[in-house]
Amino acid sequence: MLLFDRFNLGHGFRKYFEIYPATDDSLRDAVYRVRHEVYCEELGFEPVRPDRREMDEHDAHSLHCLLRTANEAKIPVGCTRVVLARTNDPDYLLPFERTCAATIDRSIIDPARLDRDRIAEVSRLAVRAAFRRRKGEHAEAVPVHDEDFGSVIHPRFPYIPIGLYLGAIALAARSGIETLFILTEPRLAAHFAKLGVDVRQIGGPVEHRGTRIPSMMDVQSIIKGMRFLLKPMWRTIHEEIEAGYEGEAPVESPSATQTGT
Repeated sequence: MLLFDRFNLGHGFRKYFEIYPATDDSLRDAVYRVRHEVYCEELGFEPVRPDRREMDEHDAHSLHCLLRTANEAKIPVGCTRVVLARTNDPDYLLPFERTCAATIDRSIIDPARLDRDRIAEVSRLAVRAAFRRRKGEHAEAVPVHDEDFGSVIHPRFPYIPIGLYLGAIALAARSGIETLFILTEPRLAAHFAKLGVDVRQIGGPVEHRGTRIPSMMDVQSIIKGMRFLLKPMWRTIHEEIEAGYEGEAPVESPSATQTGT
């Protein structure tokens, strides 16, 4: 990482990556292809599909974003989505509400008592294998580890996973979502605390593609409380998400919808 990138994460992110809301069929197709490559072909979490697109019942009620390289090739890197509650269907539960029904500590928060227009869930985070750097990361869809942040002498920053989480927060904020729920690996809260991002555990662990912890994030508190170092990256991602919704669509290339596998 160059010294300037170290102290301006917004510049560093824009130099290597771009993130867009998947607001059209082409970008959503790229999202589903990345998910298939990671969740079906690499990790075996879902069955392989003949059309090589991983989709489920929640996609039609979700906000999606796609992370790509900033170079001319525009290679898909990763994706995520924000699953919205269905206010016209009181029986519909967010995915984590089903998976963690027996482990949520409802003395901390009870999703069933919240305004369903103001809650959502982050899910289907995926990063392609070519961008998951270290040996052993093949079993994780979006790895984040202590060493990703480097040291004072050898600084690094995990642009890809943090960029996807910030993209989800940007999607949620513009849609009026106040509370985001997520199933996380147990150490995620500690990693995010380094950046001033509060991820709060709301229940006991469950087995769901590994040990996962039900957690929540207060959208506005995260935006206001993130550390100075992270704010330029947040501004960059927020601007790119907003530009995508305003019709400043990315230039398409063959790799925008073909993941190369």
